[in-house]
Amino acid sequence: MTIPSSASNLPRRDDSNDDVTKRFFNTYYTSSLAFPSNEVDAVVGFFESKGFAKSAAQSVGAVLMQQAKIDGVKVFELLDTLVQFDKIQLSFTVAQIINFNRQKISTLGFKVAPTKTPLESRNIMD
Repeated sequence: MTIPSSASNLPRRDDSNDDVTKRFFNTYYTSSLAFPSNEVDAVVGFFESKGFAKSAAQSVGAVLMQQAKIDGVKVFELLDTLVQFDKIQLSFTVAQIINFNRQKISTLGFKVAPTKTPLESRNIMD
C-alpha cells in the first residue's frame, strides 16, 4: 500500500536546493566558461581529423578553448594556426598547453628519437 506524500509525517525533500548547494561548492574556486556550439564542434572535429579519439578530442578541445578565452584569442584563429603544424609540432603544442593547465605534480611529454648518428658510432668497425 502506497502512502500519499501529503499523508506522510516526514518533511518534503526539496532536491533543487541540494543541487544548487553542491554545484556552488563544487565550482567555488573555478569560473564557468561557456562556448558557442559551432566553436566546440569545430575544435573537436579538428582534433578528430588529426587522429585523436573522440573523448581525447573533447578533452583537449576544452582545455584549448579555455586557454584561448583566458588569453583573449579567437578559437578559429587558433585553429588556423594549428592547421599549419605537422603531427609532432601539434603534439608538442598540445602537451605544453595541457601541462600549463594541469597540476604541477606531473607533466606530459614525448620522446623523439634522434635522427643524427653519434660521432662515435662512425668509428666502430665490424
